[in-house]
Amino acid sequence: MTVVYEDNHIIIVNKTASEIVQGDKTGDTPLSETVKQYLKEKYQKPGNVFIGVTHRLDRPVSGLVVFAKTSKALSRLNEMFKNGEVKKTYWAVVKNEPPQLEGDLVHYLVRNEKQNKSYAYDTEKPGSKRAELHYRLIGRSQNYFLLEVDLKTGRHHQIRCQLAKMGCPIKGDLKYGSPRSNPDGSICLHARRVRFVHPVSKLPIEVEAPVPATTLWQEFRML
Repeated sequence: MTVVYEDNHIIIVNKTASEIVQGDKTGDTPLSETVKQYLKEKYQKPGNVFIGVTHRLDRPVSGLVVFAKTSKALSRLNEMFKNGEVKKTYWAVVKNEPPQLEGDLVHYLVRNEKQNKSYAYDTEKPGSKRAELHYRLIGRSQNYFLLEVDLKTGRHHQIRCQLAKMGCPIKGDLKYGSPRSNPDGSICLHARRVRFVHPVSKLPIEVEAPVPATTLWQEFRML
């Protein structure tokens, strides 16, 4: 992880594809603990350090994660995420060219807990949740296309599921139809930008995370 923004109330880090945001059954050290340790050492704090998890990123996804450093910031950020006041932009590498240069996708997602997978439908289904995003084609390489995605809703595996439904599964994402995995187990989805009004100071915050340093990400010609 790399710290990209920090003040008294929040800390935003650029996570690598292998890191988990919160503890799970693997027992691997979660990012929240790594951030706690970083703050403990940086400020030489005795005792426990407070870190509040405001949202998650799937393990194989890289990019920005926002943590709260105070309970005040945590409760306000939780409310802001719930109300869609935190704007998140992702970059996704796909093998197939999208049908249009840009567009809005609206689907109804049904989550299968057992498979840890979501299924996208064009019409409402029992137990489905409406999912909406905007995408546009922003770059090309010899073999792949780079899409910028703005999330309008925050559903389970939303971008992965909706892009696959459009015929553009994300590179490396076997679960959603990519033919091959990436050697490091990542998928080529990156939380690129986050914008919101600071929960305490009320100033506008906009943070961008550099893309992973792999050749694949570096060789895109921007349109």
